[in-house]
Amino acid sequence: MATTSTRPRRLEEPGQQHPSRPPTDRRSVPRERDRRTAGLLLASAGAAVFMAITTAEALYPAPYNTADNTISDLGATLPPNSVILQPSATIFDVSMIVTGLMIVAGAFFVHRAFARTAVTIPLALFGIGAIGVGVFPGNHLAPHQLFAMTAFISGGVAAVLAAKVLVAPLRQMSVVIGVISLVSFLLAMFMLEWAPVAALGEGGIERWIVYPAVLWLTVFGGALMGTGTPRRDD
Repeated sequence: MATTSTRPRRLEEPGQQHPSRPPTDRRSVPRERDRRTAGLLLASAGAAVFMAITTAEALYPAPYNTADNTISDLGATLPPNSVILQPSATIFDVSMIVTGLMIVAGAFFVHRAFARTAVTIPLALFGIGAIGVGVFPGNHLAPHQLFAMTAFISGGVAAVLAAKVLVAPLRQMSVVIGVISLVSFLLAMFMLEWAPVAALGEGGIERWIVYPAVLWLTVFGGALMGTGTPRRDD
């Protein structure tokens, strides 16, 4: 009669890979963690910008029109005779600084996860631009315009270049959002008197620049937090 061996199964040594199991890349664990951390920061920043602007507009203690008033008017109107109205100014300025820091931090973790400077540099500049807008409201004309332009341009560029680390259809969606933001910026700069742009007003066309970029933050952040695997070209 055949006997069944009761020989105990040999335990694997710590760190030893069982022959039947596929090898695991230990580097993928921190990359996965960095990717999800970046996604959380960016998606939260995008949502916070929308809610902060909405709240500041709702609490603005004077007539406010999204066609005539720019977003930055919530912090302070441009000189001469700049107007700063509370609580909207504090809500706007603080939210820009906080969310800008979140975007910069998100860019740091995106770089750790993908090591793609073409993506992380414009993303970091987007955050720096937002911080500058909060630190220098509209009554500080020169620095405010510099940081606002930085945010306007880098936001759209970041959305376009983020296609390098996304998979379809989000790759195409990211490019479309970025192009919309950049084309709107060009229209605002060079064709503000063109009838379709003039109908939107200075505030309306500015929102066509800013809102797609902010929307992209939530889309990109959600993609990074998701279970799917974004592209990573080694």
